[in-house]
Amino acid sequence: MAIRARKLVTHLDTFSIPMLYFRSFTERNGPRPLFVLRPTSSRCHSSSCQSHSNPKFEADAKISYQEFRKWCNGGGTFNESASIDPTAVIEIGAIVHSESVIGANVYIGSGTIVGPAVRVGQSTKIGYNVVLTNCTIGDFGVIHSGICIGQDGFGFFVNEQGDMMKKPQSLKARIGNHVEIGSNTCIDRGSWRDTVIGDHSKIDNLVQIGHNVVIGENCMICGQVGIAGSVTIGDYVTLGGRVAIRDHVCITSKVRLAANSCVTKNINKSGDYGGFPAIPIREWRKQVVATRRTSNLRNSSFLSDSE
Repeated sequence: MAIRARKLVTHLDTFSIPMLYFRSFTERNGPRPLFVLRPTSSRCHSSSCQSHSNPKFEADAKISYQEFRKWCNGGGTFNESASIDPTAVIEIGAIVHSESVIGANVYIGSGTIVGPAVRVGQSTKIGYNVVLTNCTIGDFGVIHSGICIGQDGFGFFVNEQGDMMKKPQSLKARIGNHVEIGSNTCIDRGSWRDTVIGDHSKIDNLVQIGHNVVIGENCMICGQVGIAGSVTIGDYVTLGGRVAIRDHVCITSKVRLAANSCVTKNINKSGDYGGFPAIPIREWRKQVVATRRTSNLRNSSFLSDSE
């Protein structure tokens, strides 16, 4: 008697059966387990957990689960209240939550989470394991793998009792059109104004952009740059690798900062800057040359004294 296991599995409820054995029908070896199906439900079956179960919570969870469906183009999961263009691709393992809007020709990679009420513009490509919450993404963007956009910013204060309290972070992050963001970059949402990335700006890997930051159009930000909260950056600004910018600083348009520079005060005049603190590049180079000369003189005097 031949029985195909695959056909049997389709008619069995694995959520309610703790363990099921398919036994061989060969008389030579006798009955033996071929394979085991274990419950795929994450619900705990212990008596202690069942005694504290909340029927309302379970009903809400069941309704919420039923609101998610499999997307026909890519096999991902989406909420029924989301608005998704038929040309969008949502790969298996990706999730689009409620009230989100996905434009035409959008591609969403596996493992990506598009949070509630997130908007993604047309022809935007989103890589693997991206998390988008409290944000809008413009058209023709490229969001590489591992990026987090729209999470709470780093804002705290000490209350009268001396306890560290969290400041409300309730606004959004807005990413413009034709923006490309490198892997593992984090962009926080705003607290008193939206965090904004202007059109055609390009951001490298491992960049931290704090809450309330406004970056203009056509800016280029290299890897490992750190921009503290409430910074305002104009158009056509270039930040070299590992540049640091303190909070509440304003940088005018068409400024270029050398790698490893640190901006501690406003930059109101276009041009090239470098050093710590950042100053006009010519002054910084003079300082470097003077420092080297002083160091060489000290070394030569030390050697002459030792002789």
